[in-house]
Amino acid sequence: MSDDHKAALVRITGRVQGVSYRIWTRNEATRLGLAGWVRNEEDGSVTALVAGPDAAVSAMIERFWRGPPGASVSGVETQLTELAEMPAGFRITG
Repeated sequence: MSDDHKAALVRITGRVQGVSYRIWTRNEATRLGLAGWVRNEEDGSVTALVAGPDAAVSAMIERFWRGPPGASVSGVETQLTELAEMPAGFRITG
């Protein structure tokens, strides 16, 4: 990935399942021009991989704290990661 692009693996905790958090994430990521995926986890959290321009990834990480109406986010853990290639589009995987 180029210097002005980055990727982050993000784990969001709180009341984030059953409130359309994945759909909201896909919509927000698409608006920001990000690629990646989002999925529900068995422990009730949501995990997302967001990749794209540095500023857009940073903006999405900030938005994860807000979430959709009905969500109550208690934590956002972010780990920057290296990708061999940029994912195509943004999708809900689980």
